[in-house]
Amino acid sequence: MDKPEKAAISFFEKNLTYWVAICMVAGVLIGKFAPGIPKFLSQFEYANVSIPIAFLIWLMIYPMMMKIDFASVKDVGKNPKGLFVTWVVNWLIKPFTMFGIAAFFFYVVFKPWISPELAKDYLAGAVLLGAAPCTAMVFVWSHLTRGNAAYTVVQVATNDLIILVAFTPIVAFLLGIGGITIPWVTLIISVVLFVVIPLAGGVLTRSFVIRSKGSDYFHNAFLPKFNNITIAGLLLTLVLIFSFQGEVILNNPLHIVLIAIPLIIQTVVIFFLAYSVCYRLKCPHEIAAPAGMIGASNFFELSVAVAITLFGTASPVVLATIVGVLVEVPVMLALVSYANKTRGRFDFSAPAPAVAKQ
Repeated sequence: MDKPEKAAISFFEKNLTYWVAICMVAGVLIGKFAPGIPKFLSQFEYANVSIPIAFLIWLMIYPMMMKIDFASVKDVGKNPKGLFVTWVVNWLIKPFTMFGIAAFFFYVVFKPWISPELAKDYLAGAVLLGAAPCTAMVFVWSHLTRGNAAYTVVQVATNDLIILVAFTPIVAFLLGIGGITIPWVTLIISVVLFVVIPLAGGVLTRSFVIRSKGSDYFHNAFLPKFNNITIAGLLLTLVLIFSFQGEVILNNPLHIVLIAIPLIIQTVVIFFLAYSVCYRLKCPHEIAAPAGMIGASNFFELSVAVAITLFGTASPVVLATIVGVLVEVPVMLALVSYANKTRGRFDFSAPAPAVAKQ
């Protein structure tokens, strides 16, 4: 297996919340004072897919897919407990707790401030986030908690394979419960566009470069070339989306805070669930911490892309998925800090403290 990529949180990633806020302001100002720009770009659309935004999202997702070593899947049976926790939490629990928590807040707690129509849209955005476990940033969280890098690669690789078959039916089912009917064909097209195609491209590129130039060149020289491209793609995507979202945001500024609350609660609940189960199963900390992180954080690039494809760039559904980007880094850094402080609890080889005789 190729050596796992070393990951460290960059200045941009650490301050992602601030960049999102800046992009939000810039996009809203463009939508307010230069509405011709988003109007012009909205013309470039095919089958409800914004071509400019699709291109920018590919710039973000494609480099992430190159980082995944799918050859690592062969090691899946060597230490399966952490993987079982990841799979069960991410696919049998997380989407449904997200639906339940978001529905409770949007329909009950926030009923005085959110109309039923907006509540339904925000719930749809939360569902899209809940059904997409993290693919890229989990390498950063794993690194910051001194996780087992090779094991994290296996966790991410298997989750990406599960996304191919589980994302569409879970999203369709939960949106149906929420009273939102969407065409399966459009949802499947979204997965093909924003998972299958960049995934296949990433795998082929990785394989070709490693065969022709070697593993060291791929990890140390080739992949770093895409760092700035990924950052530029994310920033431009956010500015463009917020230029379409200007009216929604200006009319409902409080809603950004309201959307953030259930998303933060969901993130914390899922982390502690996976982390605690790993503790009960006596998984080492280097496996338990990434297992908690991969479920707690989201593949927000996919969520945003699918929201745009299904509901359009100006939809409140898209706004809900973008709030997920806004809260991701500060919440995850807090969980990283907690995981590091509790590392000692996972030293199961330490002898139990002596009990004094009466």
